[in-house]
Amino acid sequence: MTSPTPPPVRRPKARLFSRTSWPEARQLADVLRTETVGGALLLLGAVTALAWANSPWSDSYTRLGGWVPWPGGAPWHLDLDVATWAADGLLAVFFFVVGLELKREFVAGELRDPRRAALPVVAALGGMLLPALIYVAVVVAGGGPGLRGWAIPTATDIAFALAVLALVSSHLPQGLRAFLLTLAVVDDLFAITIIAVFYTADFHPVLLLAALAPIGVFAVLVRRGHTWWWALIPLAAAAWALVHASGVHATVAGVLLGFTVPVLARQRTAGTSGTETDGGGLAARLEHRWRPVSAGIAVPIFALFAAGVTLRGTDLGALLTDPVVLAIVAGLVLGKSIGIFGSTYLLARFTRAELDEDITWADLAGIALLAGVGFTVSLLIGDLAFGTGSTADDRVKVAVLLGSVLSAGLAASVLRRRNAAYRRVARRERLDADGDGVPDVYQRPADR
Repeated sequence: MTSPTPPPVRRPKARLFSRTSWPEARQLADVLRTETVGGALLLLGAVTALAWANSPWSDSYTRLGGWVPWPGGAPWHLDLDVATWAADGLLAVFFFVVGLELKREFVAGELRDPRRAALPVVAALGGMLLPALIYVAVVVAGGGPGLRGWAIPTATDIAFALAVLALVSSHLPQGLRAFLLTLAVVDDLFAITIIAVFYTADFHPVLLLAALAPIGVFAVLVRRGHTWWWALIPLAAAAWALVHASGVHATVAGVLLGFTVPVLARQRTAGTSGTETDGGGLAARLEHRWRPVSAGIAVPIFALFAAGVTLRGTDLGALLTDPVVLAIVAGLVLGKSIGIFGSTYLLARFTRAELDEDITWADLAGIALLAGVGFTVSLLIGDLAFGTGSTADDRVKVAVLLGSVLSAGLAASVLRRRNAAYRRVARRERLDADGDGVPDVYQRPADR
């Protein structure tokens, strides 16, 4: 007599978002929040774009960037190709995170106290004014067109600059990072203003006013603590579409939405114990949630479609002597560093403003050079100034890449030496535990 066949073992069905997958997702998000990883992904996107655009498959790169996924969106001004969606759509996520960071700095950060904010604000102004003047001077001296791109070398890339600083810094003072972050935040605020004022074509004020409706509803919801994704995301999309249709660059919608989010934690009644705080502010929580999307998806994809310039068959000698290229490189490398360092020195020299006591002028020189990394926003302004795919646009991409690489290399050289000096000081302090000025390892056992 044969034994009955055992019933088949049922295996549990795999689920796309099962409970066990969330720890891995949270770990990946934490990795994407680190500055070095965000900068590395940005660099990877740019290198991939350059390699692809100059490979035998360059036609596929051009076709992908020019593909219009929704050709029926013309009535709503949404018949955009993939490259434009990356610049206008995905980059709005980046500017939303920037808006959250700006709001936090103004309400609870370095920019809250005018006296502490004076130096980085003036440094940011000097670091934008001098590059613009250098650009105009070089282009005028070259006798060629291109003055419309005067704002290209005025921007600092937060992600790239902080990534370079994180790579070379192990013993640099914490105040140096705070100074760079505040400088870059103010720089972004002025860059957003420049985009809205000087690079807006076919302005339609009625549509811009209409965008205030979804932005207002978004503001009411977040101020009441409602973070329903099914409500906030459609409102943000509607605001983005109306701002885009108004002629103002659509990334401004991301900044405006970020400004509506409250920074300070809400107070609530806690029975007889009075009031208690709902943890961190909503701006910090949303920034924590959306930064991985910005650093891991939005910015690298933008770099992939913005940095692809074909150099095959190009006369590099003529390219590197082009007035627009020289103006952008000089603005990023010289204008940024001299403008930031010089304006900070003059303010400290003739007013009561002072640097953080842990920061030296040599440290500031490295940070001023690092501010010349103007990748993301500089490429965006270049597209707005000269148009995507034009000959001038290709020159802008080469110049921004070259100027950013030179600035990052020079800054890394200076900051690495400063880091080594701070490391030696820290080592001496560890050896001299008793503080008598003589390293303990050189003292006799009886004297310790």
